[in-house]
Amino acid sequence: MRPVNYKQLESLRAEATSITATAGTSITLSAPAPVAAARLNRRSLLKASTLLCALSVEHLAFAQIGQQHKPLTAEKGKKNGIVALRIWPAPEYSRVTIESDEELEANYDFAKDDPPRLYVDIHNLLLGPELRTMETRVQADDPNIAAIRIAQNSPTIVRMVIDLKQRVRPEVFTLKPIAPYRYRLVFDLYPALAVDPMAQLIAERLQTIAQAPSTEAIHTTPSASVPTAPPPAPAAPVPAPPPLPTRPPGPDPLDGWFDQHGASRPAPAPAPVPVPTPAPPPPAPVPPPPAPRPAPSPPATARQTDRIYIVALDPGHGGEDPGAIGQAKTFEKHVVLAIAHQVREQLNRTRVNGVPLQAFMTRDRDFFVPLAARVERTRRVQADLFISIHADAAENFSANGASVYALSSRGATSTAARLLAEKENLADAVGGLNIKTADRHVQSTLADMSLSAQIRDSLILGALMRRELANHTRVRGNKVEQANFAVLRNPDTPSILVETGFISNRSEEQLLRSSAHQAKLAAAITAGIVAYLSAHPPQPRVRSV
Repeated sequence: MRPVNYKQLESLRAEATSITATAGTSITLSAPAPVAAARLNRRSLLKASTLLCALSVEHLAFAQIGQQHKPLTAEKGKKNGIVALRIWPAPEYSRVTIESDEELEANYDFAKDDPPRLYVDIHNLLLGPELRTMETRVQADDPNIAAIRIAQNSPTIVRMVIDLKQRVRPEVFTLKPIAPYRYRLVFDLYPALAVDPMAQLIAERLQTIAQAPSTEAIHTTPSASVPTAPPPAPAAPVPAPPPLPTRPPGPDPLDGWFDQHGASRPAPAPAPVPVPTPAPPPPAPVPPPPAPRPAPSPPATARQTDRIYIVALDPGHGGEDPGAIGQAKTFEKHVVLAIAHQVREQLNRTRVNGVPLQAFMTRDRDFFVPLAARVERTRRVQADLFISIHADAAENFSANGASVYALSSRGATSTAARLLAEKENLADAVGGLNIKTADRHVQSTLADMSLSAQIRDSLILGALMRRELANHTRVRGNKVEQANFAVLRNPDTPSILVETGFISNRSEEQLLRSSAHQAKLAAAITAGIVAYLSAHPPQPRVRSV
């Protein structure tokens, strides 16, 4: 449509008004008029009506143009108002989440510059104070995101520029509302060179060897209790590591979400524990010179690289998925991560029948890992056991006690087990699984779903775990329950899920927050693992780590 000429519109309006007034006066005030005058009035009226029609059409067209292209108003911006902003950094990937009242539309472009950048245009959005805080939320130790810049690129478009520390494979998708969240626009930034779980395990194993004492490693038998600290060595004793905090250092991005919704903030966590920089791996041992007596055995650190038992520890939930939340607003994801860290410390100082143990964690910090990806990582490192660690919740606040679960291929053994499995299987929806790429995580787990042997071994492992838990804390029920837990669908590895207690019970919530109680639970879990491996050693797998 052609541009509107305002001067022409004013001229037409004036002429039409003049003609209309003249014709009206002539018709209204005249007595029986001559024919010429009548013709003049009729011509004037026709001309005036034609001009008025043209003027009206022009105005209507202009009004329609204004309706289509008017700037986004504050009211419209409010409808797409930002509810919360969250950033979850991790070596595996970094996630940026924008939560809003209505679904946001965005398109992006990845620039492979040096450094690389991700340009994101979010439509029908006003840049408000909340969205501006995105620039200050980037953590200095984020392995993928260097900085975020944001501005109003046009009256209806907000542009966000994510400066990256390395090449990434971006995934941008939206999530529909699910309790407790509204609409979410998610940016998952995976390193172009993906983190290899096996390489990660090797690095952790070398670190364990470097930090181990140069003397004999700890030997554990089924009847022996699991040590919480290594015994003093003649040369240099290695003290037990300090207890880890209940929560990771720094604020949780979800704390702000609960503040906005009127919920109280979880109690502050203990001060973060500094992590010492690991020493470099020791040099390869030099064989002693020939002697009349037999040559001494090589150091323990060398023997540990010949064969190891790998135990996958799976702290439940994480990132966008807080898990169960206690009455004091304790997040399940923080409690189980702290317990898993303590189990890892104990396992990495333990040997069973002369074979050292090495823990592998499906997540070692606060970020979301899909259920199938947890199974996939476990299979990638060829783990001998899989222990998923959780904290239970119930509407009945008096419910208490730990419990152990295994997979079932024939339905749940109880209604409670079925409901728990359904709740745990919702973790992907709450945590934010990109359904477009979900198949990538599950293909490897579908290759062999003959689970009969796995379930049999898992029930044995679960029974031993229940026995050890009963020595350290209250245990619920009298058997290992079974249900269709997605995270336990691993055909290669005996797998169990341990509920360490009810975080919904106020008294048990306080226990779960306690470092001392977490240490007891970690000792029980470690003892259950040792008992199983001692009585049912896995088939030998030589791993050069």
